[in-house]
Formats: sequence, C-alpha cells, structure tokens
Amino acid sequence: MLKLEARPQASRLWTYASPVLALVLTVVLGVILFIALGKDPVRGLQMFFWEPLKSGYALGELMVKATPLLLIALGLAVCFRSNVWNIGAEGQFVIGAVCASGMALLAGKETGRWIVLAVILAGVLGGMLWAGLTALLRDRFNASEILVSLMLVYVADMVLSYLVYGPWKDPAGYNFPQTKTFEAVTQIPRLMTGSRVSVGLLIALACAGALWVFLFRTRAGFAQQVGGLAPDAARYAGFSSRKALWVALLTSGGAAGLAGALEVAGPIGQLTPYVPAGYGFAAIIVAFVGRLHPAGMVLSAVLMSMFYIGGELAQSRLGLPKSITGVFQGLLLFCLLACDTLVAYRLRWVASAQGGKA
Repeated sequence: MLKLEARPQASRLWTYASPVLALVLTVVLGVILFIALGKDPVRGLQMFFWEPLKSGYALGELMVKATPLLLIALGLAVCFRSNVWNIGAEGQFVIGAVCASGMALLAGKETGRWIVLAVILAGVLGGMLWAGLTALLRDRFNASEILVSLMLVYVADMVLSYLVYGPWKDPAGYNFPQTKTFEAVTQIPRLMTGSRVSVGLLIALACAGALWVFLFRTRAGFAQQVGGLAPDAARYAGFSSRKALWVALLTSGGAAGLAGALEVAGPIGQLTPYVPAGYGFAAIIVAFVGRLHPAGMVLSAVLMSMFYIGGELAQSRLGLPKSITGVFQGLLLFCLLACDTLVAYRLRWVASAQGGKA
C-alpha cells in the first residue's frame, strides 16, 4: 500500500514541479467535467488553452486581464511572505478604482495630460487607505486581518454602488448605474493602436522586477520577511514586526489600488458596478501558483487570465454557465494544495502486514 512519509527536508524539485502537476490534473478534471456536462472536451479545452493565444488581438486581451492579476498578486506576495493574510485585495482594488474615478471626473476639456499621473496616484492612495484600516485594527486592537480585510470588501462594494447609483450617476446615461465616460485626456496610454493593452502592462512588469530586487537583494526585503515570519528573531536582530505589518498591507493595498486605477482609466473608461471582477480573490491563487516569486507570478497571471477568457468563450460558444471560470480557478487551487503535499512528504510503497506474513 502507498503511504505518505515525511521528508527530512522540503523537496526543492517538488516546490517547482507541484504547480505543473496541479495544472495537468486541472486539465484532466476539466476533461471529465466537460464530458459530464455533455460537451466536447477537446472543444472545451480549446476555449481555455488555445483561443486566448491564437491571434494578436487575443494575446492583447490576455494581457489586459493579466495586468491587474499580476499587480494585485505582487502586493499579496509581500503580505504572505510577511505572514500577513490580506484577503481583502478585492476591496482595495474597488476603492482604488473609485478614487481614480473621482480624480478622472474632475478633468475637463482644457485639462492637460498630467491628469493621468494624478488618476494613478489617487488609485494607489485609495488602495493604501483601505488596507491601512486593516493594518490599524490589527496593530492597535490585534483584530484578525483575515476577517477585517474580507469584511471591508463588502463595504467597498457598497461605497461603489452608492456612488454609481447616486451622486456620480451619469444624468445622460439613460438611467444606467454608471458615471459618464471619462475624458480622453485621462485615459491610460495604449501600447499600440487597435489593442486595449495599455502601459499598465509595462508598469506591472516593472513592479515585478522591483519586487524581486526588494525581496532578494535588499536588507529591507529580508527584514520584511523575517519581521512577519519570526517576530522574536526580528526583534533580536533589530527588525520591527510592527513595521513589517504596515509595509506589507500598505504595499499590497497600493498595488491593488493601482490595478483598480489602471482598469477604470484604461479598458473600462468609466466607473460601473461591474468593476469588481473577482481579480482580488483570483490573485490569491496567482500568488500561490507562482510560488510568491515575481517570475512565477508573471506566468501564473497569464494562466489565470486564460481561465477568465476561456470561461467567457465557454459561455458564449458552448452555452456553459458563468460559474465555469470559478470552477476552473477552484480546481487549480485545490489541485495545487493537494500536490503541495509532495513538497514535505514522499509516497512510499509499504507491504501490508498480511503480505509480510505470507
């Protein structure tokens, strides 16, 4: 019989092989799911793994989805490496979008292009403010950052609904709950004509590079991780675990707010109730599939955006429900959790007691 046996130390091989095996298992389970739903599994997998890559336009849309996922995941990686469990990046993303929209709505016909920087900065500060509430409650009252950050997601959604259904509602918008379309001067510059990909992609990649340098090449990055994972050792070394908490949450909130700003001032172009797209929650999977490493998160963000686009195509072309996107995301997460067992344990064949006596 097969038995799990603890390894003397974590397997470096399986640390990186586990996400690959998890993806393979996700594909296998996806085939079974399509068959159970009475759909052609080859056609179904094509929606998720070929259609998002088959043309220049499709690749552009893939990058549009990957940009906010990568930015939010990078911020979450700082939190998770610091042992700070920020589950509310979705709310920080929404508030960042709200603050960026408020700045964009101030623009007029005569406003200069400088407003783009103000829009981005407003989004970053909005996300940091929302994450700062969690940091304050954790720091002063030892409240669980998991619960606080998660509950603030719902508060952020209510703030968004109040604004788009109330004071910011476009009077010329035929009663739709949305703001007016932002002035062209506030739009995030696009990388190429005919594509919705903006300079936000370059910003996200630059942030990935900056995070790699911070985490692995600076004393501050080392102190950040020690301060969260081993507070006693951090105090002994002169590092502040309290500072690690604030830096982690403010960095994560700022990254999510930046993603929100790039979203509303980029491909969306206005504030609507549909800004919350689940990026903040999906980015948690992106972070862990990418092993909390900037390079790994770049790849996992692309993979997760394929699931988003594949889910949309499966709805329109195969008649599957909207929840198919979440199903694939959940399958990937659960498969990863299962495969991660092999990092600390190995499978060993042990002869049964009866077989030994025989």
